[in-house]
Amino acid sequence: MRPVPAGSAPPRAFLRTHAVAVAGLAFYCVGLLLPLSHASGHISLSIRVAALVLLGWGAWRQRSLTAWIFWAMIAGGELGADAPVLAVSLRVFSDIFLRLIKTIVAPLILGTLITGIAAHGQMRSLGRMGLKALVYFEVLTTMAMLIGLAAINITHAGVGLDVPQQHTAATGPAPQMQHAPSPLHWDEVLLHTFPENIAKSVADNQILQVAVFAILFGVAMGRLSAEKRAPLLRVIESLTETMFAFTNVVMYYAPVGVGAAMAYTVGQMGPGVLLHLARLLLTVYGALLAFGLFGMLPVALIAGVPIRRFLRAVAEPATIAFATSTSEAALPRAMEAMEALGVPRRIVGFVIPAGYSFNLDGSTLYLALASVFAAQAAGVTMGWKQQIFMVGTLMLTSKGVAGVPRATLIVLLATVAMFRLPEDPIFMILGIDALMDMARTSVNVVGNCLASVVVARWEGEFGAETPAVETMDALPAAEA
Repeated sequence: MRPVPAGSAPPRAFLRTHAVAVAGLAFYCVGLLLPLSHASGHISLSIRVAALVLLGWGAWRQRSLTAWIFWAMIAGGELGADAPVLAVSLRVFSDIFLRLIKTIVAPLILGTLITGIAAHGQMRSLGRMGLKALVYFEVLTTMAMLIGLAAINITHAGVGLDVPQQHTAATGPAPQMQHAPSPLHWDEVLLHTFPENIAKSVADNQILQVAVFAILFGVAMGRLSAEKRAPLLRVIESLTETMFAFTNVVMYYAPVGVGAAMAYTVGQMGPGVLLHLARLLLTVYGALLAFGLFGMLPVALIAGVPIRRFLRAVAEPATIAFATSTSEAALPRAMEAMEALGVPRRIVGFVIPAGYSFNLDGSTLYLALASVFAAQAAGVTMGWKQQIFMVGTLMLTSKGVAGVPRATLIVLLATVAMFRLPEDPIFMILGIDALMDMARTSVNVVGNCLASVVVARWEGEFGAETPAVETMDALPAAEA
C-alpha cells in the first residue's frame, strides 16, 4: 500500500473515491434482504450480481489490492452459495496461493531476524535505555497476547465451524488430532526448539528452529567488527528486500486465492460460516479496545504520560495507519509528533523503529486470536499451556516481519503447519483481514508512540529538549 501524505485527503475526495464501493455494498445488502420479504429469488440474485459488478468497478477505479481482496471475498462467498459444486472444484487455486506463501516463510524470517539483530549491534552502547525499552516491549506484547487469548476463549468464534479433517495442513494430519496433541515433556520441548540442521528445519517447516538459528546467527554477526560484518549483512539485507518484493508479487495473486478459498469454504460448509467470521471480527475489535483500556492506559497513567496531549499528537499517525493498513506509512509523522510532544530525538530514533520489530501489540493480539480460532475451527481442544506455547512461538517468529503486506498470514500459516492445525480457517480469515488489519495496525503505531514517551519519562528526559521548529508542524494547531 502506498503511504498517504501527512495531510489526509479531504472528506469529499474520500467519498468520491469510495462512493461506488459504498453503493455496491448497499445494493448487495438489499439483495441479501429481499428473500426475507418473500421476493423472487431470481430478482434477489440479479441484484446481488449487479452489486458485485458495481463493486468490481469500484475496485478497478481504486486500483487497490485490498479492494480486490474484499471483492473476491464477497464474490467467492456468493459463488459458493449459488453454485457449490463449481465452487468446491476451485480449491486448487487457493492451494496454489498456499504453496507460494509457504516458499516465503523461512527465507523471510531468516533475513528479517538476522538483519534486525545484526544491524542493532550498537544496542549495547544504548545501555539502560535500550534495556528498559526491550523490557517494556515484552511486557506489553505479553499483555496483548493474554488479552487476545482470553477474548477468543470467551467468544469461541471458531467453535462450530467443524472444518473437515481432510483439509488439515499439508504436513499431514495425525489420527489423534480430533483432540489435543499429546503433550511433550519439558526437556523434549526444549530440545525441539534448537535446530540440528538448518536445511532440515526449513524443509520440515520447523519455523521455531529457523527463528532460533536466525537469532543466534544475528548475535554472532553483531559480535564481529563493522568491517567484517558489513559484506555479509549487505547480502542478507538484499535477500530480505528480495523476499519483500517476492511477497508483493505473490500478493497480486491474493484475490484469486482468497476468492477460491471463500468459494470452496461456503460451497463445502454452507453460508453459515460467514456468521463465525462476523463473530471473529467483533472479537478482534473488542479485544483491541480492551487492550487499550486495560493495557496501554494504565501504563500511561503509571508513567505519568500526559494523556490528552498524547492522544492529540498520535491521532494523525494512527489515522494514517488505519487508512493505509501500513505502519510504515505512519512512521515519519509518528516520529515527528513524538518529538514535538517532548520526546528527545535520540529516544524517538531508537524506540519507535525498534518497536516496529519488537513491540507489535496489535499484531500479537491478533495472532493469538487467529491461531486459537484455527484450533477451534478444527475441533482441537487446546489447554492454556498449549495455547500460550503456540502464541509464544508466534511472538518469536513474527519479530521483524511487520513491514510485509499481509505479514500475519505468513506467520500464521507457518505456525498452524508446525502445530498441525488446518489451514482453511486462515484463508477464511484473509477474507476479512483487511478490516482487522486497519485496527491492529493503528494499535501497533499508538503502542510504539506510547513506548517512546514512557521510556523518555523513565529516563527523566521528557520535555527536556526544545523540539526542532520543523517538527512542531506534526502537532495539531491547538497543541503547537
